Amino acid sequence: MLDLILEPLQYAFMVRGFAAAVMVGIVSAVVGTYVVLRGMAFFGDALAHSILPGVAVGYLVGGGAREPLFWWALLAAILSALGIGTISRSTKIKEDTAIGIIFAGTFALGVALISTVRSYTVDLTHFLFGDVLGVRNNDLWLIAIFGGLALLLILAFYKEFMVLSFDPVLAATLRLPARLLEFLLLILIAITIVVSLQTVGVALMVAMLVTPAATAYLLTKRLPVMMVLAAMIASFSGIVGLYVSYYWSIASGSAIVLVCTAIFGVVWGIQAIVLRVRMRN
Repeated sequence: MLDLILEPLQYAFMVRGFAAAVMVGIVSAVVGTYVVLRGMAFFGDALAHSILPGVAVGYLVGGGAREPLFWWALLAAILSALGIGTISRSTKIKEDTAIGIIFAGTFALGVALISTVRSYTVDLTHFLFGDVLGVRNNDLWLIAIFGGLALLLILAFYKEFMVLSFDPVLAATLRLPARLLEFLLLILIAITIVVSLQTVGVALMVAMLVTPAATAYLLTKRLPVMMVLAAMIASFSGIVGLYVSYYWSIASGSAIVLVCTAIFGVVWGIQAIVLRVRMRN
């Protein structure tokens, strides 16, 4: 058993992968608690796909280099988040409709741009499905810096975000800058999605935002405890998922998400059984 645990750690790319999976898991889970509490799963999914034009532009501008992709993806994510927020709050269009418009338009633009790259099936596939084992030292620094920034902002505005999530009426009574805080939360979600891009990819990103937080929500109703549990579940899923990927030779991003989903299924199943037993008694 000890050999099974230590063998992957002999490779530098696996060590970097574990570090990235843990950092991304913590950031995604903490930010994801607000996504779950505010019912923003569709927003997270749309925003994950809306960064595709940024990835494509970064690839084209950088001539295939990976360094510009992060910055262009970050720009696309922030602009999409602000676009959704602006449309839904300055017109009669509801937020889900604004999300659908931005989601479809940006994703179509991304597909159109990617289709101009002859080798896109090889070069950009890992951004759709993740490539955590390809994480480099520079990528770890970017994840640490921007992930840390997101966590610091959540800590700084913890009380404001909590009031806004649980009692919008109280937030208005306290004269909190609700609109500014909502835009800030949208930007934090955008940053989280971009730093998680290489770990699980565009297609699976929403799972890391929603599933750990949803699992923690089943276990507790206290927000601080929910954040800690979600971060632990996401980190554990990242580590176990990489071991599964290493020994079973499956895609790392999908392995992480499957482990995370399995944990949710177990927790949900146990709760359902306990509830039935209590009802019978």
